[in-house]
Amino acid sequence: MRISLPLLLAGLVVCGQASAHGLWTEQRRGNHEVIYGHGAEDDAFKAQKISGAWAYDGAGKMIPVTVQRLDDHARLQPLRAPAVVAVALDNGAWSQTPDKQWINQGRSQVPNSTHSLHTYKYSLAILAPGAQLPALSKLRLAIVPQSDPLAVGPGKPLRVQVLVDGKPAKGVKLIGDYRGMPHEVSATTDAQGFAEVVVRNQGLNIIAAELYQPVKGDKDIEEEGLFASLTFLGQAHHE
Repeated sequence: MRISLPLLLAGLVVCGQASAHGLWTEQRRGNHEVIYGHGAEDDAFKAQKISGAWAYDGAGKMIPVTVQRLDDHARLQPLRAPAVVAVALDNGAWSQTPDKQWINQGRSQVPNSTHSLHTYKYSLAILAPGAQLPALSKLRLAIVPQSDPLAVGPGKPLRVQVLVDGKPAKGVKLIGDYRGMPHEVSATTDAQGFAEVVVRNQGLNIIAAELYQPVKGDKDIEEEGLFASLTFLGQAHHE
């Protein structure tokens, strides 16, 4: 699996090697924070790159939500407590130069580039037991639970289906614990996009998938990169 590109506040990445970064949401201090990171990393990012945010109640009906774009990250502000939250981030076009630096521009602007791609990242969070999922057409890559993930419990398998542009995706590798073990593949989807992933944690679970597909006839990129996460609590909180 190729790695995705880092998103930094500057347009030029000065590190010699790009590192994989994903997208998910967490509830912190009563807020729905958008997290951009890899494993235990939680990095700053341009909040303007959040291209969409959606919130729904337990019946799958939309709740109005606004995006608070802070200096180093984004925060979601739904009108009332949601049961499901989804976010999309457009990471833009990136080109790698011969000296292994990444520039946040397409190859038409980086004529000496050796590789160029456009990455998109998506997050789906299940926050309430028994929540009905809405249509997920806004998410080009989605990990869709086939049962209530909050009712499965740690150590037990959760059946999911991976969809790319609404169609089942075969052979997609799933990371069962993106925060704790971001390089360990837990399952691979079958011909219908299905797989079983063991629920790892009593607290927050982040299941992730990433894939790349070629693009033809584009002056700026030769490839698209898609990342998706599914987050939920493995066990309900008890006060």
